[in-house]
Amino acid sequence: MRRILSTYRYVHQPLSREMLQGIAQAGIHGVEIFCASSHFSYRSMEALRELAGALEETGLTLHSLHSPTERNSSPGRESGIPISISETERVRRVDAVDEVKRAIDVAETVPFRYLVQHLGTGRQEADARRYDAAFSSLEHLSLFAKQRGVTIAVENTPNELGAPASLVQFVKETRLDLKFCFDIGHAHLDAGFAESFELMRSRVATTHIHDNHGEKDEHLLPYAGTIDWDAALAGFASVPEPLPLVLELKEQAGGAGPSLGQIRETFDKLEEHAEKKGMASPEAWNRPR
Repeated sequence: MRRILSTYRYVHQPLSREMLQGIAQAGIHGVEIFCASSHFSYRSMEALRELAGALEETGLTLHSLHSPTERNSSPGRESGIPISISETERVRRVDAVDEVKRAIDVAETVPFRYLVQHLGTGRQEADARRYDAAFSSLEHLSLFAKQRGVTIAVENTPNELGAPASLVQFVKETRLDLKFCFDIGHAHLDAGFAESFELMRSRVATTHIHDNHGEKDEHLLPYAGTIDWDAALAGFASVPEPLPLVLELKEQAGGAGPSLGQIRETFDKLEEHAEKKGMASPEAWNRPR
């Protein structure tokens, strides 16, 4: 099983060589880096060179980037100005697309496979104008990403705009060449794992793995909430190719949250559980995607 950790766990801290060294020493194989400017200066060539060196030194792979969701946030702040590719005001939408392109440009220096992208922000409702705006944005972004060897994976989010059924209908109607990032925690807040995954499964390329109690987006360690992991791992085992399980945990106030030791123990438990469900052989898990 390829163990991949999202740096969302450390989003209120600057990404550093020491942080990546600690992740690698915990037996983790790869990372998904969250593109918050106070965490990762994705526009800075110096930061990109430092990242490339740290990845080479630690042996970590850059599996994916999470597209920026806000700007002008600073360490310790919960939110900044939203970045939305479904913004109906053209000037703001073009600005959002430009910011996402700067994140995709990271691949020119540090190659990665997937850009995880939200369709909207907050609790946005389904709206034809927003879908038109998202189509305009993604038509451009998907080509821009493809030219750099990156696949855009749209994530299901806990709102009408990003609900699994809405995403599937959006891709069907637009015929855009997009993949999905299946977020199991968000699915648990919506229609549940079984229904959500069945809708999205044919296009799922990567995942976000975390837990909650079905009421709010807590981003807990797996097995700490109410998700049925027995059913979930059995469902993941039913797809032809092994899916990367990207652990996306939430940093709490003051930097508190699961330790790397706890994360490693959780990966151990997930791996043992997944193999019992016939998810894939160890050799298949270890093949890079």
